[in-house]
Amino acid sequence: MPSYERLGELLDPASTVLLTVECQQGVVGPDSALPELAREARSSGALRNVARLVAGAHESGVQVIHAVAERRPDGRGANRNARLFRAAERLPVHQLAGSTAVRVAPPIEVAEEDLVVRRLHGLSPIHGTEVDALLRNLGCRTLIVTGVSANVAVPNAVFDAVNLGYTVVVPADAIAGVPAEYTPAMIRNTLALVATIAATDEVLGCLTRARQRR
Repeated sequence: MPSYERLGELLDPASTVLLTVECQQGVVGPDSALPELAREARSSGALRNVARLVAGAHESGVQVIHAVAERRPDGRGANRNARLFRAAERLPVHQLAGSTAVRVAPPIEVAEEDLVVRRLHGLSPIHGTEVDALLRNLGCRTLIVTGVSANVAVPNAVFDAVNLGYTVVVPADAIAGVPAEYTPAMIRNTLALVATIAATDEVLGCLTRARQRR
């Protein structure tokens, strides 16, 4: 884990953005299309830690962006070029635009100043979406990546952000994937090579100290 001094340098509220990835009711809620992932996100404490980070960001003036995956009822524009997409079409819960499934899931609270970016295609919350342009307009230099899943969308977000020139911080206890043992392996062997790995309490501590210095 990084020192508080090093992490504090990265987490300047004026140039930091917090991204939540697919923390929507149809993914991590009680009626999830992916019940194993939803159980892991909740039982591991990852979803609770995402909520804590969002609340801390609101208090510290850090911009929050919620990245949501959805599809049209007719499926237009959606990918079908991988097993994952084809399997999603057969799931009992679809992430339909405008439905409860694509609302940000409790206990995360969405503030009026938060931005919600919705995508109809692909695997990444960043590539092919508005997120990069929004980050640049917000003056972002450091992106905190949270949410699900450690299998696909979270590493996609981390790689895309690094390729675009952002510094990435991943709170290890605020992401989840399946099976449970896969997440720490992904963090240790892949994400740690390109991002700063921290704990939720460390990130919140830095944001609190930054707020107290103002």
